[in-house]
Amino acid sequence: MENFAGHLEEIFLTVEENFGRQEQHLEQHCNDVLQTLSHRHDDRAAALAEEKKRKLEALYTQLLGCGRTLDASKDLIETAQELYRTEDKRLFLQAVMPTMKRIEEFAKEKPDLTLVTSLEFDMPLADLSDVKTMMDSINIVPAPSAPVINPQVSNSATQTSLRVCWSLFSDDSVEYYELYYRPVLEDTPAADSTKGPDVSNVKVKETHCSVGELLPNVQYEFWVTATNTTGISPASEKAVYVTVPSPPVIRQRECSSCPEAALIRWESGNTNPVDSYTVELSETGTDGQSGVTESIVAVPTCESLIQLQSGRQYLIYVRAVNIGGPSDRSEAFTVSTTGTIFHLLQDTAHPCLSISEDGFSMFYGDEELPLSAMTFDDNTFARCVAVLGDLIPVRGRHYWEVELDEDTEYRIGVAYEDTQRNSYLGGTNTSWCMRHVLTPSRHKYEFLHSGWSPDIRITVNPVRIGLSLNYERGILSFFNVELEQHLHTFYCSFLHYVHPCFALDNPGALTVHNGVAAPEYVHLV
Repeated sequence: MENFAGHLEEIFLTVEENFGRQEQHLEQHCNDVLQTLSHRHDDRAAALAEEKKRKLEALYTQLLGCGRTLDASKDLIETAQELYRTEDKRLFLQAVMPTMKRIEEFAKEKPDLTLVTSLEFDMPLADLSDVKTMMDSINIVPAPSAPVINPQVSNSATQTSLRVCWSLFSDDSVEYYELYYRPVLEDTPAADSTKGPDVSNVKVKETHCSVGELLPNVQYEFWVTATNTTGISPASEKAVYVTVPSPPVIRQRECSSCPEAALIRWESGNTNPVDSYTVELSETGTDGQSGVTESIVAVPTCESLIQLQSGRQYLIYVRAVNIGGPSDRSEAFTVSTTGTIFHLLQDTAHPCLSISEDGFSMFYGDEELPLSAMTFDDNTFARCVAVLGDLIPVRGRHYWEVELDEDTEYRIGVAYEDTQRNSYLGGTNTSWCMRHVLTPSRHKYEFLHSGWSPDIRITVNPVRIGLSLNYERGILSFFNVELEQHLHTFYCSFLHYVHPCFALDNPGALTVHNGVAAPEYVHLV
């Protein structure tokens, strides 16, 4: 409702602004028409004044001519009268001939009694076509200018839809808009309109539109035109919008946890990069109901170390986030903080080892593989038939158990991530391990570090061994779980986080039991 009320307020202000602009535009238009008519009036008045002046000058010239003719006629009449009244015959005879001659010459001049100019003024019809055009243009709406499409704003998308907004120049009147869009392909330049996917379009009357049936985490190119009764505007500049990503996929085999924390890893599940991730966790009670959800935002990579409370159970979800908004939740991943949980790392395993699907067991077969059939890389153990578990990157106390047959020769313990792959576990200063060796006379147990072991005899062969790692105290202890017996403790200052490590020196199997709480007797060491 707040958004709707805000939208109505925007429309109200837009209508008021448009009315003011239209009123100002009409007033300016009328002023232009009046100014044009005033110029036409001034031009016609000047032309009439000039024509009046010409007529008056012509009439005045004709009037002067008439006056001279009348003066000449009057003078001849007076001369004839004087000659008629004279009594001196001699003077009469002398003057009569010149006078007659003057009268004859005057009679030959016939005066022009017609007016030299018309009394009517020339009044051509005024050409007011431009004024008429201006008057008609008041009722003609110009074609709109190109709209301006807005950049994408946060939380304006879902996995399959986008909300696109644009604006228009204030003086334009629009009947409807046409919004065009198409997905952006990586191998097709955005400016190349002759190639690429088909263009879709939709008609709307508002300056915004929600476009549906789109693909998740895909970039789309949008542009818009405006149309009224006069014509269609040029297209706007193109803008790129992106839909919300698909939910990430938690890689359960690569996740590990301990009583105080959990390391969660996931796959993006999207072809286009995302801006960040959000990890959500909720504690589950004994009745299975989830509690309040907490969020860890702006996670830049596909993993997160989450601090937790021990002895609890949590549901973990991950969302991918881009400018369009957050994705749906991933499938839930359950984390229990009763003990340390890790998996065996297949990429570190010797080629002779087979790792179970759940990542908790390893097998060393009876058949020896030829060296040509083995594939090694920089991370694979080459000399010792061994494998590492997930890194334990949390300070504190950790506990797990290992189950084996009593006739299996093995090495179990911890090692730094950079321990040499072409050496035996316990043979260098980067690993600490318990070793079991079968001799003709007895079972021999060694606790190796840098190739050295104290002389320790174990009378009861353990088949389930507990390992307790305490980073703060710098100790690694081994226990016979069935007898609750302490076997040996390494005292050292771990400079780095360590991996659990396991090796089989003869064919056999080994199973890791983790996620179990440390027994009370372990805390006594």
